[in-house]
Amino acid sequence: MSSQSATETKGTAEKSASQFDAIIVGAGVGGLYALHRLRGMGLNVGVFEAGADVGGTWYWNRYPGCRCDVESMEYSYSFSEDLQQEWRWPERYGTQPEILRYVNHVADRFDLRRDIRFNTRVLSGQFDETSNLWTLVTDKHGAVSAPYCIMATGNLSTPRVPDFAGLERFEGKWYHTGLWPHEGVDFSGLRVGIIGTGSSGVQSIPIIAKQAKHLHVFQRTANFSLPARNAPLDAGVEKRHKAEYAERREAAYDTPFGIAGFPPPTNSALEVSAEEREAAYEAKWAEGGSISFLYAYNDLLVNKAANDTASEFVRNKIRATVNDPAIAELLAPKDHPIGTKRLILDSDYYETYNRDNVTLVDARAAPIEEITPAGIRTRDAEYDFDAIVFATGFDAMTGALLDIDLTGAKGVKLADKWADGPRSNLGLMMAGFPNMFLITGPQSPSVKAQMILACEQHTDWIVDCLTYLQTHGLARIEADQTAEDEWVTHNNEVADGTLYPLANSWYMGANIPGKPRIFMPYVGGFDRYKRTCDEIAAKGYEGFTLTPTRLEALAGD
Repeated sequence: MSSQSATETKGTAEKSASQFDAIIVGAGVGGLYALHRLRGMGLNVGVFEAGADVGGTWYWNRYPGCRCDVESMEYSYSFSEDLQQEWRWPERYGTQPEILRYVNHVADRFDLRRDIRFNTRVLSGQFDETSNLWTLVTDKHGAVSAPYCIMATGNLSTPRVPDFAGLERFEGKWYHTGLWPHEGVDFSGLRVGIIGTGSSGVQSIPIIAKQAKHLHVFQRTANFSLPARNAPLDAGVEKRHKAEYAERREAAYDTPFGIAGFPPPTNSALEVSAEEREAAYEAKWAEGGSISFLYAYNDLLVNKAANDTASEFVRNKIRATVNDPAIAELLAPKDHPIGTKRLILDSDYYETYNRDNVTLVDARAAPIEEITPAGIRTRDAEYDFDAIVFATGFDAMTGALLDIDLTGAKGVKLADKWADGPRSNLGLMMAGFPNMFLITGPQSPSVKAQMILACEQHTDWIVDCLTYLQTHGLARIEADQTAEDEWVTHNNEVADGTLYPLANSWYMGANIPGKPRIFMPYVGGFDRYKRTCDEIAAKGYEGFTLTPTRLEALAGD
């Protein structure tokens, strides 16, 4: 292999710095746990991270109001009881700074930083079938190699800045919510335009509105948002939760979203009276949280008529909150069932449109045509701004992996393999890419589950797999093409049995022009998915081809 011969000329010291037992790409919550577990196997692990520090999503997304939509006591690692007990979450939902502080604490507590190369992008990767080695080329550390490669690149880690004509001529400052300046931004007294009303837009708009002289919100698609009802974390709640942590974590594995504490509903929304249904939705609205609301009835994500009752309830809440009826109707989503796009949690989002210094612009009726030196020009008007914020989301699920020029066995390129949409077996491995593992890859629950739990489950499966390979004298594992095809078909059939495909969401890649439309996350339930993963492992990794070391293969000839 060419990279090997090049490395050999640099001496033993350089070789030890560039050759590993396993390489991890990404130092977010998934990559850090993978490092901890692989190090526990006694492996020499190298981690390569594009950012200047750990945190992944929580390192990059520092926009105003950024907060997790899973409750703090659940959105945390479960692998260390001491860690669970010692950490104190101040609020029901963690803010970005608090979550990043937690991730940094984990990195320090388990001495993880010494194996991480920061400010380093992986540019390409190639698998050598003779040596069974992956060689990755980085921009700062040259070529590095290892038998195993774990891609912990994240599901929402490739920000998308729309290619509006004229952006380079804008004379003010512009920002993307996913690439926010670490020093923060003060919008006091400024005329600000924000494009996008997804999660980052909904979270940041109320904060920016309180600072800006005037804020114009450019909305192309209205999204459903529910009140978070965030508050300081009650000491009694925290104490009870910590006393039950072990049981709660175990129970989470048997739930569709990987989050315990929500009894599964038994009734259809259509089986009860309108009065009873309204009361149930009111209680959920007052409680706050997205999973609780979607758990009001058992058919909200599979029955359009049932979903209509929940969708209309929330639309009526918007109409009751926003003073201007015309603005309220623009903010009330009518093009997708509730829950089929990422259901947002907010604090005073709809109330913000009652402020005198906030204007909603219907960018569907009057699309943005260009960024001018002074601001934004739509089909109908021109707006002058001192600053523009792009809350335009990410090339989700696949963007970070496709940004790396990956070549598997027999010269297969990932870009070609995924040309018509991502394909994987379990979201864990891909046919044609031996010894490469994905953490929360497409066709796994990933963004439809509690992400830290999903990362832990994937990593635990990978560690068990590597242990199996070691103890059985195996050098290589690869997803079978037939098994991959069957899993992709199953993933699509499960999605088609729900209302999810009715929305033009980033789950479908619909926010990226030209991106193939395929439903990417697995929505058959985290519980069902984990059982499948466990069963496959118990059967000696059924659906995967396992290859012995060359020495043992020769001995068997």
